[in-house]
Amino acid sequence: MPSPQHARRQKLSTKLAEQIQLAKAQQSGTEFSPVRLRTVKDEATGMNRKVEVPKKLKPWWWTDDKGKLCITVRYGARTLEIVEGKNAIETDSIADVITSLQVIRTAVDSGELDKRIDAVMGQVKAGFAKDSAASSRPTLKLPAKS
Repeated sequence: MPSPQHARRQKLSTKLAEQIQLAKAQQSGTEFSPVRLRTVKDEATGMNRKVEVPKKLKPWWWTDDKGKLCITVRYGARTLEIVEGKNAIETDSIADVITSLQVIRTAVDSGELDKRIDAVMGQVKAGFAKDSAASSRPTLKLPAKS
């Protein structure tokens, strides 16, 4: 069984691979839509079967006001800081986006970003701890009837 840190590294590496394929498809002018397996119940027979459905995939890059492409790396719903205090990488072209994503993926695979991933996971866990503390709502005490 892989360690939790290795599993998180693998998850991010897989997402980066999808982003690289999406960027390559955009560069060549083609469509890229990854698929995932989903279990659906057949109405006629009542049996479950697996079907491939397209995944919704949003690019991690956008064009800023100056016309540069900016890349953010996401771990779940959170943005991962690649360099301390910096959450985006600025590039000139889609080819640079592909190169940057490949470099980041190599760094993730070698474990160089484990501390950054752990920091994001710490934020997520802290959010859950705060939510559970907030769920113990104050109650209104009514005066006793005499």
